[in-house]
Amino acid sequence: MPIKTASLFIFRRADIIYQNMIIRFLIFALLALSAKAQIRIEKSAELQKVVKEAVEQALEKFSEKGLRPENLAVTVIDLRNESEPRSGDFRGDQKIYPASVVKLFYLVATHQWLKDGRIKDTPEIRRAMRDMIVDSSNDATHFIVDVLTDATGGSELSEKELKKWAYKRESVNRYFHSLGYIDINVVQKTYCEDIYGRERQFWNEGKNRNMLTTNSTARLLTEIALGKAVDSERSKQMLELMKRNPYKEDNDLDSQDIGFTGLTLKKFPNAKLWSKAGWTSVSRHDAAYIETADGLRFVFVIFTENFAKERQIIPLIAEKIIEGLRSL
Repeated sequence: MPIKTASLFIFRRADIIYQNMIIRFLIFALLALSAKAQIRIEKSAELQKVVKEAVEQALEKFSEKGLRPENLAVTVIDLRNESEPRSGDFRGDQKIYPASVVKLFYLVATHQWLKDGRIKDTPEIRRAMRDMIVDSSNDATHFIVDVLTDATGGSELSEKELKKWAYKRESVNRYFHSLGYIDINVVQKTYCEDIYGRERQFWNEGKNRNMLTTNSTARLLTEIALGKAVDSERSKQMLELMKRNPYKEDNDLDSQDIGFTGLTLKKFPNAKLWSKAGWTSVSRHDAAYIETADGLRFVFVIFTENFAKERQIIPLIAEKIIEGLRSL
């Protein structure tokens, strides 16, 4: 190689290395700024005890049906002093398939993309967000994920093509990871039946499923409840979609109003409920923000696995949590 060419190669190589260093520094700086902006939630020994006792009572009550600790994960965040939220959890850091609870993350991402001008605010976007949260529509969720990521379903792809497609589909993940949500995977659509084509390739025989922890889900719901998700106005819009009526007359056992946490609120007059439930043939979950008439304000997230047909576990634990919070 001639000396002049070699020199140009060295300088260009050095320039690339320098550029990469700058990029890494900027990424680190952005992550640091995001970390500073996070809501600080302190662990509380008192709340740990409340959660532990509530779970123990559920395990005892449903022991004959085979309920075990590994079937549950619970996180509670007390918001009575919203400047100093306190939390307690039971297996709150366990990664669990979240079913439709993942739609909360897609809702927040949609509002962030709208605010940033990455997508256009249209009546169809608003209709899909509403149906995704109010009715838990999977079809609406498919549309929202397509809009957020520009990685739509279709025929199978080559390995090279799938890698490019996957990078786009992982954009929501990257957004939440930058905010410190490092224990989640939010990359898949929600399905009623099965998954096909490039979506199935990306799913990778179940190795790349959506996964959440109750701790991360509770943190996100706390940010929405306190007006810190994206911004205060958009947080209000999100909460409006999550508003439920636990006192309505409804025979639907899977109603998000009365079929999950709302079932126990019938015992507590004038309570207010905002929530997003998720359920499959094996999972039954709920993520709820609750305000009671006597001043309780708290986030309650519970994931149950392999007990999808046992509808009393969630309301029982919610009731015991309320009783425990009242004693603090």
